[in-house]
Amino acid sequence: MAENTRPDMNEVATTADGRDITRGYLDPLSIQPASDEVLRIRGGGDYRIYKEVLRDDQVSACFNQRRLAVIGKEWKVDPGGKTRKDKAAADFLQEQIRTVGFDRVTDLMLYGVYYGFAVAEPLWDRDSRYVVMPEIKVRDRRRFGFDGAGRLRMKTMQKPDGELLPERKFWSFRTGADHDDEPYGVGLGHWLYWPAFFKRQGLKYWLLFLEKFGQPTAKGTYGQDASPEQKQKLLQALSAISTDTGIAVPEGMVIELLEAARSGTADYAAVYDRMDAAIAKVVLGQTASTQGTPGRLGNDELQADVRLDLVKADADLVCESFNRSIGTWLTEWNFPGAAVPTVYRDVEPSEDANKRADRDKTIFDMGYRPTLKHITDTYGGEWEPAPAQPERLPLATRAPASFAETQLLAPDQMMEQARANLEPATNAWIDRVRALADEVGSLEELRDRLLELYPELTLDQYAEAFATASAAARLAGRHDVAEGQN
Repeated sequence: MAENTRPDMNEVATTADGRDITRGYLDPLSIQPASDEVLRIRGGGDYRIYKEVLRDDQVSACFNQRRLAVIGKEWKVDPGGKTRKDKAAADFLQEQIRTVGFDRVTDLMLYGVYYGFAVAEPLWDRDSRYVVMPEIKVRDRRRFGFDGAGRLRMKTMQKPDGELLPERKFWSFRTGADHDDEPYGVGLGHWLYWPAFFKRQGLKYWLLFLEKFGQPTAKGTYGQDASPEQKQKLLQALSAISTDTGIAVPEGMVIELLEAARSGTADYAAVYDRMDAAIAKVVLGQTASTQGTPGRLGNDELQADVRLDLVKADADLVCESFNRSIGTWLTEWNFPGAAVPTVYRDVEPSEDANKRADRDKTIFDMGYRPTLKHITDTYGGEWEPAPAQPERLPLATRAPASFAETQLLAPDQMMEQARANLEPATNAWIDRVRALADEVGSLEELRDRLLELYPELTLDQYAEAFATASAAARLAGRHDVAEGQN
């Protein structure tokens, strides 16, 4: 039987004690190297190798499309709780985000998806009441590194191994790695390096091919007794073929044009297109948005579905890291005890209003009625409940005999007539009270105004309707008695 021991609360497989066998022995308090093999072997650990890849036209176009897809979504701030302090903290954070230009900051931080990590420095200030954030500056990642404890350090001339940075001063995130022991992440540049490299090399050979086989090669033949001057004139004539309309050669010399024996243009174009497709698939997850034909073979639907996943992932990456750092710091400094607000981007596509209305009608038919707030939030605009209509009960009928006409009972018929006579009076009262409720600003004012209105709500029309109904009932009763006696 296992012993009932208490759980070990310490981190065991940490990288802060120099026992990480994947990195060899390194001082855990110094900057650790990135484990990205492409970055280490091809770039010597310098992120400029990925910056060079970003110069490729397809890489730049696809990555711009991915970033702009996130920036195009509206950002919102929701309170972390329902108290007044929670809502005040959310309003304050929303104003700070609007001040720094959150779309610009998000656009720059999204380069962390390409390189693997991003670093930004919020600048703090204080007004008469709060700690405020007038600006956020996104820094060059090449200036920073992480030590064995995962702490951010800045490389300087005095401390090339990095100086430890103050707490609650820098906002950073990492992405793409398959474990938490890699503080630098693995960006899209890791996967784009080889397609861009093969594309660039293929383009270089393609240009050489065009230079060699794009036009015929000039061949000159001179006699065995040709002098050096004659040979030089022949070379000049061969060089002039590609630019001049006419040439002159010494007598006895022959110029020929040699055509290429084969053409390999299609092979180079196929490699170029294949690498572009690979780049688009890495960045966008598919090729429909850059190479497909809209409206054909479901490309539009494919583009929307796949792109939505990427947009949501990128937006959550930036917003969640912001909430866990800057959002938390500002809330704890300025609103102690308040729940941290949630900053997010609304990436979900808007629902078709007609489909939503049909769905709401189906739910209503099932016996559930939507609230006024749901209607306003869903369909927008201004709404108010329709005037209440008095319920009309179905007229009772005698059980008819076969092949006999259905006859209304006399009491039911008189009840309907009385209801029709009373309806104008009740509707007039309801309309006046509803109009009065729209004019007042408090319940106390409504009470006072109702007392003023009470004398004007006469019962004359009510009394007249009831008198008519009573007289009709008496006459009907006498008629029934007379019919019974006969």
